[in-house]
Amino acid sequence: MSVRRRRSGCERGAATAELALGLPLVLAVTVGPVWLLAAASAQIRVVDAARESARSMARGDSESAAGALGATIAPTGADIELELAGGRVAATASARVDGPGGLFDFLPGVTVRSRAVAVLEEA
Repeated sequence: MSVRRRRSGCERGAATAELALGLPLVLAVTVGPVWLLAAASAQIRVVDAARESARSMARGDSESAAGALGATIAPTGADIELELAGGRVAATASARVDGPGGLFDFLPGVTVRSRAVAVLEEA
């Protein structure tokens, strides 16, 4: 035999209210780490782009070819700068990672940057 307990008037809608209060927290806890992973992924791509650009130019490729190689590796819209001085090539890559947007538009974006140096190889 099942016994049904009747809810009092003050308990009605409690689950809905708890869900309404807890849902933004769950959303923030989900969006935050996803945005951090996006920023970390962009940082890794910027490191790789700087390294490969410097290595490419150190091997004897032209500056435009080395920059194009870095641009294929780096996140969209990244800047790659190459310097040649003292028998070394320095490549600096940077990219902007925007905040998550939407309800989280108040969160700032970040700029990820990396610099790599390679010694010129002799022909």
